[in-house]
Amino acid sequence: MLEEALPKSTISQQRLPPQRWQIYRQQPECAASLAGVTNVAPIIAQILINRGITTPEAAQGFLNPESLNLPSPLEEFPDLSISLDLLQQAIASHGKISICGDYDADGMTSTALLLRSLRSFGADVNYAIPSRMRDGYGINQRIVEEFHDEGINLILTVDNGISAYEPIARARELGMNVIVTDHHDIPPKLPPANAILNPKLIAESSPYRGVAGVGVAYILAVSLGQRLGAIKGLVQPMLALFTLGTIADLAPLIGVNRRWVKRGLKHLPQSNLPGIKALIQVAGLQVREEGQGELFPGGNTSSKSLKPEDIGFRLGPRINAIGRIGDPQTVISLLTTDDMTVALECAQQCELTNTSRQQMCEVIEQEAIAYVEEWFVSTLPKYRVLVVVQPDWHHGVIGIVASRLVDRYGVPVFIGTYEAGGHIRGSARGIPEFNVFEALQYCQGLLGKFGGHKAAGGFSLAADNLDLLRSRLSEFANHCLELHHLKPVVKIDAEVELSQINQQLYQELNALHPCGMENPDPLFSTGNVQVISQQIVGKGHIKLTLSQTINHQEYKIKAIAWRWGDYFPLPPRLDIAYKLRENYFNGTTTIELELVGVRPSSA
Repeated sequence: MLEEALPKSTISQQRLPPQRWQIYRQQPECAASLAGVTNVAPIIAQILINRGITTPEAAQGFLNPESLNLPSPLEEFPDLSISLDLLQQAIASHGKISICGDYDADGMTSTALLLRSLRSFGADVNYAIPSRMRDGYGINQRIVEEFHDEGINLILTVDNGISAYEPIARARELGMNVIVTDHHDIPPKLPPANAILNPKLIAESSPYRGVAGVGVAYILAVSLGQRLGAIKGLVQPMLALFTLGTIADLAPLIGVNRRWVKRGLKHLPQSNLPGIKALIQVAGLQVREEGQGELFPGGNTSSKSLKPEDIGFRLGPRINAIGRIGDPQTVISLLTTDDMTVALECAQQCELTNTSRQQMCEVIEQEAIAYVEEWFVSTLPKYRVLVVVQPDWHHGVIGIVASRLVDRYGVPVFIGTYEAGGHIRGSARGIPEFNVFEALQYCQGLLGKFGGHKAAGGFSLAADNLDLLRSRLSEFANHCLELHHLKPVVKIDAEVELSQINQQLYQELNALHPCGMENPDPLFSTGNVQVISQQIVGKGHIKLTLSQTINHQEYKIKAIAWRWGDYFPLPPRLDIAYKLRENYFNGTTTIELELVGVRPSSA
């Protein structure tokens, strides 16, 4: 249970991140009992309780996912057997198979995974990925017609297709078989495919329920390999692609995702895939030996491992950048080639594209902030939603900027850019109390195409409808948002003192890894901390040295606050909320803080 932290009586006039803190209710007796049964530290048991894991059985399954008895995917996915039959028949008859993928990391890793596995099974298989700028998301009529002209017998969608009723109906009309593999929400009317694999169609209690598109592709490929007796040597390469796509797509790290990602993070550093090796090398990612705190530049020992943030912040963005502003074929070539020279060339292209993406985001973000500060910031409490549309912004990156504006202003953000023909194309990002997809449905009479889910979405509309859209979204926002909602929530697992932060605590937290969606990094808070020093580093980050005096003894620790340059300098005394991070330098490992929240100290 979360308890809203009381506002501090001392009000600082200095600008600080707009936040509301919620602190989980501490349950020391329950935590001690759970800790005794599971052999973890009480603070780890408390965090498990915070995550809703309260029984010894649930805790053991979470801490040791390999101990879970998984049901066969054939029992869970009703159309999996039909899908295997169709693929087996196509391979045996030398029929042409084509994969229709997507241009995000999930879609591209899914496409590469199935290309690699199907080719190893002897299939005649190729692929197509819609153009983000020309086609938008998902399989469409043009692609279907092109597949027919190429003599394709079987279409296999990955990470898309569940809402593509008309294109799939056309494919069936033209005599092609279609297998839809997707993980997006189920529409009122399912497409007339021969088989549909989607975790949203299976029981909510299933451990497979949270898999992303690449998870569905992995299940299909492994199941087919088992049926054909051709699985040897394929699991580790497929697991590497599964791990990369699952984390980059922000899929929940629970159920089979947690089990397989935990395996994949250990296998990635010694992956035999040239593309993975090249990506790790070009990203400058150094691999940690578990429990040692030493640096290794991506070696080949089984004890070396990656963490989800290595993918989320280093590898994933380099892949996603291609999908946003480049040619997805670069990533498919990267992840399917067996030639290290080709892999390095593709990885270098990912690196250059990601640098361009970063520069593009920086320019658009600054322009958006200047526009909001001039025209909208004073009216946000009234309208409770931000609609920002400007010309000459690249559609592929405005979603990233929308997320940054949500962090900055604490309101849902709908951001767009003008396109030819008097149209606007945009992206949306929400806050916990605001459902983006429902908001788009509320405005559907004003929109062209739209789609998404609770937290994010995409849309298009005639430019003439912009003012009406802004008004309608504000109406929706005022129905579901109170003023106190317009501050991001910081959910704190436990309050600790700086004297408690050490290597032992950090190692104990490893029991909770891999952390990610639905299993967030543990968040701690410490009150009345003194800022000893602070400086701006890099592109608007604040580097700090903090201290706390306990029983006349001073404890110091270093910290970083990413992208907080606008709040510099921070006040001399603060309450802080943070994650723990290891820092390796010159062979020495230290524990540092990654600040995610601050507020004025009342002490």
